[in-house]
Amino acid sequence: MQAGGNAVDAAVATGFALAVVFPQAGNLGGGGFMLIRMADGVTRFVDYREKAPAAATPNMYLDAQGNVIENASLVGYKAIGVPGSVAGLAYTQKNYGKLPLPQVMAPAIKLARDGFALAWEDAEDLRDEDLAKFPESSRIFQRNGDYYKPGEIFRQPDLARTLERIAKNPEDFYHGAMARELAATVQKGGGLITADDLAKYEVKEREAIRGTYRDYDIISAPPPSSGGIALVEILNILEGYELGKSGNRSAQTIHLTAEAFRRAFYDRAEFLGDPDFAKIPVAQLIDKKYAAGWRESIDPEHASISKDLKRPAVFNELERYAQAHPHNMSAVREPENTTHYSVVDSAGNAVAVTTTLNDSLGSRVTAEGLGFLLNDEMDDFASKQGVPNVYGLIQGPANAIGPGKRPLSAMTPTLVLKDGKLFLVLGAEGGPTIITTVADVVMGVVDFGLDVQEAVNAPRFHHQWLPDEIRVEDGVSLDTIRLLKSKGHKMQVGHLWGDSECIAIDPKTGERLGASDGRNNGRAMGY
Repeated sequence: MQAGGNAVDAAVATGFALAVVFPQAGNLGGGGFMLIRMADGVTRFVDYREKAPAAATPNMYLDAQGNVIENASLVGYKAIGVPGSVAGLAYTQKNYGKLPLPQVMAPAIKLARDGFALAWEDAEDLRDEDLAKFPESSRIFQRNGDYYKPGEIFRQPDLARTLERIAKNPEDFYHGAMARELAATVQKGGGLITADDLAKYEVKEREAIRGTYRDYDIISAPPPSSGGIALVEILNILEGYELGKSGNRSAQTIHLTAEAFRRAFYDRAEFLGDPDFAKIPVAQLIDKKYAAGWRESIDPEHASISKDLKRPAVFNELERYAQAHPHNMSAVREPENTTHYSVVDSAGNAVAVTTTLNDSLGSRVTAEGLGFLLNDEMDDFASKQGVPNVYGLIQGPANAIGPGKRPLSAMTPTLVLKDGKLFLVLGAEGGPTIITTVADVVMGVVDFGLDVQEAVNAPRFHHQWLPDEIRVEDGVSLDTIRLLKSKGHKMQVGHLWGDSECIAIDPKTGERLGASDGRNNGRAMGY
């Protein structure tokens, strides 16, 4: 930005740099979403989510008895979806940035070539036992068993050359020699991706989800992310309660909020998937009348039972859809190793980016000669309906595996406006907790008057319909937990999750306040 670029240039530069310094989730071999709002109010949502290869089939992770094969969608070549990150970053920079791509990518290339000092947690993460199963991964990230130590300089010459090739011609990743090299790596290991799959990958611009919460406008991620719909549905339900009077992190506030979370995740499991392959009843799910119907089913004194939820009859179309697509609903896994960052420039352009490899270090497969890890995003599909994925989430037929489909996501890059002006830029990592974290931060600022740093740091809580429990972080009082148990909630206490990196803009002064999550060692940067 100091060199004349805008927020999009900065976001793209950050994305490529993260592919070097954060192999756990930053990536060339994964995908993500970018929500852009230019200073003139024009909003764009860019979908560069991974896609299933053309050879993918609904039952590809089931054995002869119809049971899910352990780790088949998580580790190894068959777990890999067609990556979208390079296409997405290059597309957004070309269409909405101001600087040439080589200039934007120069810091990432330097980091890969010259190296960087590994933090303790990075050195520990690179000891991952699944990395050792793949020779190229073991060579690059583990020195064939001579593990990197904290503080050592980690250089990635193969990745530096790949980044230089991308900076010169990003199309080579999908239509040239690099595409052929990548496809050969995957097929050699028994995976499904072909050069034709890469050639057919396309970035999609989609209409963002829009809603309101009290006097604020919410702009968030549309399908194939479930984030925006679930977030707006949650806030619509909670709008009917005076949470500010209940008190921040009080038992009553957590109870009502958890009940809203429960209902939104129930709908997520039933209805959401890739909008290019399934009809998603977006308008009905984010309608205020539907939320009012859900509110009527919430007992302020007693916890609901997830398996007994019955959808309000406000929109008969929703029930007709559910009956036409029956399945055994239980809960699905969602990766907790995403990364999110927020950017605002001096002109007021804003970008919220959430990106992922799915699991930490993805499939653990490194593209031979190219130096980057590949995703295990195929696990975000429903390997078998009614069987939970890695994160315990359940998904319906809309998210069944199919050639060319994009798997359902919880990534929730979000913007909040006050009186038509940019107010919050936010998002999080942490699998299904992304959605509830973003809701927690919004409520913290709007309902409880916290500044954005206080809202980001506040103890979080989460409910995802199944398993039927509230997860709360340490910091929620024991009395509050006892009161929630007395209402019939099952409680899981002590788990820390997802990094949230947010920006608030003071509506009176225009001052930007960057809030880097106190759970991690990041920091806000400005000039």
